[in-house]
Amino acid sequence: MSKPSIVILTGAGISKESGLDTFRCAGGLWQQVSLEDVATPEGFQRNPALVHEFYNARRAQLRSPEIQPNEAHRALARLEQEFPGTVLLVTQNIDNLHERAGSQSLIHMHGELLKAECEACGAVLPWDGDLSEADVCPSCQGAGLLRPRVVWFGEMPLEMPRIFHALEQCDLFISVGTSGNVYPAAGFVDHVQRCGQGDTVELNLEPSEGASLFDEKRYGPATSIVPAFVEEILSGSYRL
Repeated sequence: MSKPSIVILTGAGISKESGLDTFRCAGGLWQQVSLEDVATPEGFQRNPALVHEFYNARRAQLRSPEIQPNEAHRALARLEQEFPGTVLLVTQNIDNLHERAGSQSLIHMHGELLKAECEACGAVLPWDGDLSEADVCPSCQGAGLLRPRVVWFGEMPLEMPRIFHALEQCDLFISVGTSGNVYPAAGFVDHVQRCGQGDTVELNLEPSEGASLFDEKRYGPATSIVPAFVEEILSGSYRL
């Protein structure tokens, strides 16, 4: 008998409770800047200095001592460590709070803020400081070719074949802190439902745009409802 499997999708709602700026909520970053200017390949070609300034500010906030993993991050890491089956965590977030909480089976489908990518040679590099046009790629020595390792609008999210394979095999799909309006992630619940195998649960502050597609919904702060649900799974009171 195969071991049970869980796939978890997390979005900005889980990191917001750690104090990070979010993109889509009221007053979020997309209401302060134009996404066409700072989150598209074309915007980067037009004004790389502006794009670097935007992501340097996000990186600086992430380095702040006040920004720490919260109880929801830690609960998901605990689930991975203690669950007798397999757990895959897929996050839309570009921060490193899941890793800092202890998660290891993790896919950053929208990239990682603390990495840079060379547009010339494709090298992906750890990068926790500021990034600028003056920086040289240590792999190919090209200057002005490094960009944030972030998936921009119009680009394909990372590791999609692996994600869809896991969704098709999972016994439980959990969505945490997502708006339900960013594809392809917003379509994950429908994909699981069409495969006809896994249960689906939404854990969110409020109903997402795709809330009606989930088998079960629980609403409240992620720092409260995620640890409680993880405890139910690990204690056996929630049966897969």
